[in-house]
Formats: sequence, C-alpha cells, structure tokens
Amino acid sequence: MAKDVIIACDFSDKRTVLDFLGTFGEIKPFVKIGMELFYAEGPDVVKEIKARGHKVFLDLKLHDIPNTVKKAMSVLSGYDVDITDLHAGGTCAMMRAAVEGLTRADGTRPLLVAITQLTSTDGESLKKDLLIDKPMEEVVEHYALNAKVSGLDGVVCSPLEAEKVHAACGKNFITVTPGIRFADGEAGDQKRITTPAKARELGSDYIVVGRPVTAAADPVKAYLRCVSEFLGK
Repeated sequence: MAKDVIIACDFSDKRTVLDFLGTFGEIKPFVKIGMELFYAEGPDVVKEIKARGHKVFLDLKLHDIPNTVKKAMSVLSGYDVDITDLHAGGTCAMMRAAVEGLTRADGTRPLLVAITQLTSTDGESLKKDLLIDKPMEEVVEHYALNAKVSGLDGVVCSPLEAEKVHAACGKNFITVTPGIRFADGEAGDQKRITTPAKARELGSDYIVVGRPVTAAADPVKAYLRCVSEFLGK
C-alpha cells in the first residue's frame, strides 16, 4: 500500500493556499482541504488545487442522518478528490448510506474514511464529555470495525492506534493519522501525538501534518523533513 504525507492546508482563503503551494515548485504534495478553506471558497478551490496536480483529501467530517449524508456524498462524488471522510459516530447505517451516495454510476468513488476520535480528545474528555467509559484504544478499534463492515476504506485515528486498527481490520484497511509533530516541536492543541518516524513504525498509511509545515520558517524544508522521517527516504 502506498504511503504519503498529507499537508493540512488550513488557510482562510484561496489566494493564501495557492501562494503557499506555489513555493513548492515542481513538488506536488498531497493536500488536505478542511472546513475553513472549503466554507470560505467552495468547490472552486478544490478544482484549482487538483488542476495544479495535487492529490486532495477533502476533510468535511460529515455527520448527520443517513439520508442527508447520502445526498451530500452524491454531491462530493462529483469532485475529483482522492479521499473524503465522515464521523464513525454517525453509526453503520450512516456510513453505508455514505458509500452508496459517494459511488458514481460507473462504480468508482474516492476513498472514504471514518473519523474515530479526534486527536484533540483524550481519555479524560472521552469519559467526562462524551460519557464513553471504554479505553480510547478499544473505542477506536470498535469504530474501525464498524467502518470496515460498512464498506469504508479506512479510518482517521491517531498514530498511537494505527497498529491496533490494522490488527483488527487488516493491513489493507487505511489509517490516516493526524497528530504529527516533530520531536523538537510543540504539541499545540493535540493530545494523542507522535513523530513522523514513530508513525511509520506504528503502521500509519498516511500522516496529516499541519502547523509543523504550514507555520514553519521554511515550509518546503519542513515538508521534505517530514517525508524523509516518515518514508525513510
């Protein structure tokens, strides 16, 4: 299975993100377009970034009743994205409906992954705020199994849970892991984090890196460092 580094382009407007990506020259990193940028600019920013040769993870985290998610995914299926996502907490019925809506008439669709628990959530908030008494790893594994039986391609989880997800769901079940920080960097608002090299050891398939690259003095250098540590190149 191919592994890659995805840059979280959490910018507020199209001009800023295009200027940022322009600094990479002929390098075309895989990028994540999240809610902030998509809500500000709409589908046009997705089309523009794809036209420039980048793979796109459209990270809109859908979570609603099955019929609504199915209809929303049928719209997203018209975008030429490579990965999109939803919340596993929306139940198996919602995830099955999402797969149905995302699948085009010719049978093709982007990869679809389910968010298990956000990397800003720790065991304490899982129990106190969400009233989930099970350990984090057990919750993530259960959500991953639900996603698999619902026909999804993988999950979003922290790198710390990637190994257990693969053990439960198979090596071809994709793990997309945010919460990546360099060993000499700051954690920020993330709780369940690790380094690119450790994420590789734990079995992450894709790592999502935001501020360690986008806020770096030299983003290209930071990105290449991340690629080197994660892919061992």
